[in-house]
Amino acid sequence: MAANRQINPNTESVDNYLKAIFTLGGLDEKPVASTALARHLRVAPASVTNMLQKLADSPNPFVEYKRYGGVRLSAHGKRRALEVIRHHRLIETFLYQVLDFPIEEVHEEAERLEHFISERLEERIAAKLGYPNVDPHGHFIPAMNGRMPKRASICLTEAPEERVFVVESVSDQNASILRSINAHGIEPGVRISTKSKTKAGDQLLLIGDSRRVRRIPFQVANAINVRPVPES
Repeated sequence: MAANRQINPNTESVDNYLKAIFTLGGLDEKPVASTALARHLRVAPASVTNMLQKLADSPNPFVEYKRYGGVRLSAHGKRRALEVIRHHRLIETFLYQVLDFPIEEVHEEAERLEHFISERLEERIAAKLGYPNVDPHGHFIPAMNGRMPKRASICLTEAPEERVFVVESVSDQNASILRSINAHGIEPGVRISTKSKTKAGDQLLLIGDSRRVRRIPFQVANAINVRPVPES
């Protein structure tokens, strides 16, 4: 039976599954439900089950998978996921800083290129950029050895009122939301202060800083991660 589940390990599909499992499981490597994976990848649950079985049954397994018990990356799968994520975030940074791509376009371009760059090109890109630690969205770029620090940031929608925060990162998953974030002048490193929340209408989060007060839809605020500024 296992012979029917052989898989080509060097495919975009495999890389996308490994990245998704890493993203959903986090650095804590929590087990990821196949239903959550199907939603994230926008594929049918049956297709997810079939792929996970293949990834688990390959000669050098990419994942540890038990049906109804979720999936985790194996050490081999984690190395590959972090390698692809490093490629992706370096490419995003190169496109943004060197080629002047709009920030809302770099994610989609990097998705196309991340699977194909060589280690030599990866090194040249990193050197050209001065070996950056974060990409334009504020996400950590994994080191060559696969290490990536944890963050203790929280989603802006969960931030308490009347506090000052620094934006750590913004989601790169939705170009229209990213354009809205940019339109509000919000980017990694910017300080903002939460003022009040309202459930009215389309659920707006009221945010202010030293320049102006902004009304941010919850959908947009949900794509922003912040850390508190220590009170003096």
